[in-house]
Amino acid sequence: MPSAHGPHARNAEHDAVVVGGGPNGLAAAITLAEAGHSVLVLEANSRLGGAARTGALTEPGFRHDLGSAIHPLGVASPFLRKLPLGEHGLEWIWPEVPAAHPLPTGRAVLQHHALGETTAALGRDGENWRRLMEPLVRDWRKALGEILRPMLHVPRAPVALGRFGLRAVWPAAGLVKALFRGKEARALFAGHAAHANLPLSAPGSAAFGLVLAMLGHAVGWPLPRGGAQAITDALASYLRALGGEIRTGHRVTSLARDVPPARAVLFDTAPRQLANIARDALPRRYRRRLRSYRRGPAAFKTDFALSEPIPWANDNVKKAGTVHVCGPAAEVAASEQAVAEGRAPERPFVLLAQHSLFDDTRAPAGRHTAWAYCHVPNGWDGDRQKMAARLTGQIERFAPGFRDCVTQQTISAPADLERQNAALVGGDINGGAMDLVQLVARPTLSLTPYRTPAEGLYLCSASTPPGGGVHGMCGHLAARTAVRDLRRG
Repeated sequence: MPSAHGPHARNAEHDAVVVGGGPNGLAAAITLAEAGHSVLVLEANSRLGGAARTGALTEPGFRHDLGSAIHPLGVASPFLRKLPLGEHGLEWIWPEVPAAHPLPTGRAVLQHHALGETTAALGRDGENWRRLMEPLVRDWRKALGEILRPMLHVPRAPVALGRFGLRAVWPAAGLVKALFRGKEARALFAGHAAHANLPLSAPGSAAFGLVLAMLGHAVGWPLPRGGAQAITDALASYLRALGGEIRTGHRVTSLARDVPPARAVLFDTAPRQLANIARDALPRRYRRRLRSYRRGPAAFKTDFALSEPIPWANDNVKKAGTVHVCGPAAEVAASEQAVAEGRAPERPFVLLAQHSLFDDTRAPAGRHTAWAYCHVPNGWDGDRQKMAARLTGQIERFAPGFRDCVTQQTISAPADLERQNAALVGGDINGGAMDLVQLVARPTLSLTPYRTPAEGLYLCSASTPPGGGVHGMCGHLAARTAVRDLRRG
């Protein structure tokens, strides 16, 4: 271990340095600062945020989220919800309907915020939806407190965790067939589950559908006014108020050369980046494990500037901030299965956000935006125009005339996403595959997965538990580990 980094560091300028200024890096820095430690955040880009940034991608006056767009975990996270981010400029907007899923022949199924309204709309499947969701929604804080932790832990709310786990381990495709008879309920749950970026036949894929449906009823699926950058800016403002220091434009490629002396160094990076940066400070066997960590599938993203709102065939879809654009559950499953088999889907499952219907800061008056992406294999480098046409075709299928509304679009293939944010290796937006095996061994099998074998070095990115999403829990839990170690000295 180099003498400049670790609990016995010489001439330490800060108690802790955080490498990477995404939500998890900032969460780690805040946790350290709240514990009374001096902390410095180093960010390679000119702006903080990682996958929580907003910028101009199409025409002047349009604001597009470069990464994450809709944030149920942003308001539900046990860590983020206790921070005074509203005092630092963060304002949440709740669309009338959290999520919609249009279906062929002009139908659409909506998840309303109110559980009763959703169950009424689901007809014969409404009672089973209520039985599935009501216990989770009632104890959502307890359940989420267990879910957003390492898988290997002693539960504080075993009943809530057990109730969730009994269904969560199911494959999503199996759960919808067992519980629901109608196309509407099956499609609604399948769309939620497909956020996992797993085949719906995979054990544990139901977990993601359960969490997102639970949060839709418990807290909604809000968006931040002004874009995801507002979350980052509020976190950074609060960190500075605590005395934390931030340096942007500071790329770290070597621990010894680029990181100032500190008693603890936390990395909001991909595992292989940690291995490359720390090099011989880490045991060779551990570096090998970091480099063999499995990436998840990638995102293929397109941002649109529009002349008018999306002309959905079913007007009720305009009430939703998030739209799952695909056909019935079987079509969602086919899209995700193609990705798992290494193919770009012919009819992709498209996740779409229509921010400007609810946030007038996103586009000039009378104009609108659409943020959309689908899943493709990691590192996919196929015909981007053809893939964008498939994505656009899915939207056109459920919103005839959509193409005529597009005044400009910007395509972000997996390589583009990685160029924007080096932690998105191969375009993977979840920090690694989110299957059951890698949720337990994230990034390696350990009761304390944030701590590396080298004293004073920690991993705090989405490649640690609980994984992807803007919730800050990876950074927070890693920093709590560091705080305990610093106290022991």
